Amino acid sequence: MGLKDQSCKISPSANWLALQKTNKITSERLALDRAFAARKRRKLDNASEHRASTEPDTPRPSMDTQSYPRGAPAGEVLTILDGPEVKNGESLAQLRRMVIDEVEHTAPQKQPGKYLALDCEMVGVGHEGSESVLARVSLVNYQGHTILDAIVRPRERVVDYRTEFSGIRPSDMVAARPFEEVQREVADLLKDRILVGHAVHNDLKALLLSHPRPQTRDTQILAHKHQVSRGRRPALRHLVKQELGLTIQGGEHSSVTDARATMALFRLHRKTWEKNARHMPSSSISKKRPRGDGGADPSQSTVDPSSRMKDKGKAKPKEVFPGGGRRGVSSGLSIVLKRSGASKGSQERDQVKSKSKINEKWWKDLGGGGSKGSLRLKVG
Repeated sequence: MGLKDQSCKISPSANWLALQKTNKITSERLALDRAFAARKRRKLDNASEHRASTEPDTPRPSMDTQSYPRGAPAGEVLTILDGPEVKNGESLAQLRRMVIDEVEHTAPQKQPGKYLALDCEMVGVGHEGSESVLARVSLVNYQGHTILDAIVRPRERVVDYRTEFSGIRPSDMVAARPFEEVQREVADLLKDRILVGHAVHNDLKALLLSHPRPQTRDTQILAHKHQVSRGRRPALRHLVKQELGLTIQGGEHSSVTDARATMALFRLHRKTWEKNARHMPSSSISKKRPRGDGGADPSQSTVDPSSRMKDKGKAKPKEVFPGGGRRGVSSGLSIVLKRSGASKGSQERDQVKSKSKINEKWWKDLGGGGSKGSLRLKVG
């Protein structure tokens, strides 16, 4: 009995108490995580029910026959609900809907316009698919409407389709278009327009095209230049999540979605980014002006037009200029060389000295003026 009573009075060890305390903290933390997850799930369910009740039961507009939708569904792309936020004069909700293709465009909004956003998808060729070639090209206008979306047939055998990123599959190549045809169409669309892109030099390299720098807007360079992002080469998905609150490129990429996202970024900062942009000179400046009036307006000229018609048939006498040559072109005879820093008086003295030194019959002065001259050598 005495030993049994002693064993009942033994206190628990410190390790056992610490273990119980840790289990208690862990269980409390798990309960908080479960409560947070349940609250978040209820919030998302309520938001989806609210959106379904407010939106009209209209079918979503179908994509064009030449479009190849890839990437995450629209419901998974949207992470922030539509709100009345306005930034730099642009509605963030409208830009989000433009990126995920929830905007219906009118006929004028379907025109190419002044700005076009470009994005391309690549596949791998060469040794182990290490080289990238063009497989899909997309162009959207300022309103986000798709102007061009085409699958391009590579000129080399595709080794790696990179489907997890590019979204290109071997079955897509059945309706692919030749590279030269797509290249020509892109060049025609970009002519005399402003090109918007993210790291657009990679897309132009894949297309084997070039574009004037004053007519190019690279959102990657502009975001770093205007301190929108800290990184020197920010990724498009990071900028879109930071500025628009959207998550893109979660799975297979879509060049149409990326082009719309690039255009949305440009629209959001267009007023600031276009202030310091270099623009191409207008075409009227490069036109050759008429020689008669120097490019002046004929309506503001003081010369009588009838007198011009009378003098048109008469041949003007040739003017004679001193030294020959044409008017405005030097013949070279009137060129005078002067020493820099010398005064007028010193130049006249130098001319007198040079004239006195000149002697036509210099040999007569040698040796006392003889006809043949003589030469004396002093020895000693």
